[in-house]
Amino acid sequence: MTMQNTKAETVFITGASSGLGQQMAIEFARRGYRLALTARRLENLEQLKAKLEAEYQAAVIIRALDVTEFDNVKAALDEAKQHFGDIDKVIANAGIGYSQRIGKLSFDKVKATIDTNVLGCMATIDAAVGLFKAQGFGHIVAVSSVAGYRGLPGGGAYGASKAAVSHYVEALRAELYFKPIDVTLLCPGYIDTPINQAARSRPFCIPVEKGGRLLVDLIERKVKRSTVPRWPWALVVRLLAWLPVALIARMA
Repeated sequence: MTMQNTKAETVFITGASSGLGQQMAIEFARRGYRLALTARRLENLEQLKAKLEAEYQAAVIIRALDVTEFDNVKAALDEAKQHFGDIDKVIANAGIGYSQRIGKLSFDKVKATIDTNVLGCMATIDAAVGLFKAQGFGHIVAVSSVAGYRGLPGGGAYGASKAAVSHYVEALRAELYFKPIDVTLLCPGYIDTPINQAARSRPFCIPVEKGGRLLVDLIERKVKRSTVPRWPWALVVRLLAWLPVALIARMA
């Protein structure tokens, strides 16, 4: 059943061609939002657009976008603004992840992780801040990860990228505290998507459909910061902070 959003709000999402970005797009369409969807893989976006239009009668525009081509991020957001008018939410979701110990992971992949997860996210947020200040309102959402709470073996580059995103967004929240712009930081745990399906262990993993629903629920509530799902990860990340390095060193 489609749950119509009577205000017909518009959501701009990066990295919408697969994983959490795709599932959030489906969930937003189900709730009656208008969608501006971007990703590198245009063919996947075309298939997603057809699905959302057929199943939910959603208003959808798509655009090929690599967030590491930083100037194109603002151009994509401006195009969405021109098409739909006001943009209500910008979701900086695009990300990649590689699991390998430091010194073994190709440094090209380390750089790609930082370029996409950190600089691409920053470029998206930077463009959104300019748009929302001119517009007079808006909601910025960044997708980080529980991996950003503590550095773990095999996840140095990915965890560092997500820690950077989390710190950047907390600074953003303080800067916009007296502005009519909401800021949400979401830190998913293991949700069944391609980015983690090759992992040897995925504790507390949930289906992508549930993950997408939880993410959109939190976005609609305009929470400031949350793990996804909240439990048990809210407790797990606190425990991680206190684990001695000797135990961390034994983790795969």
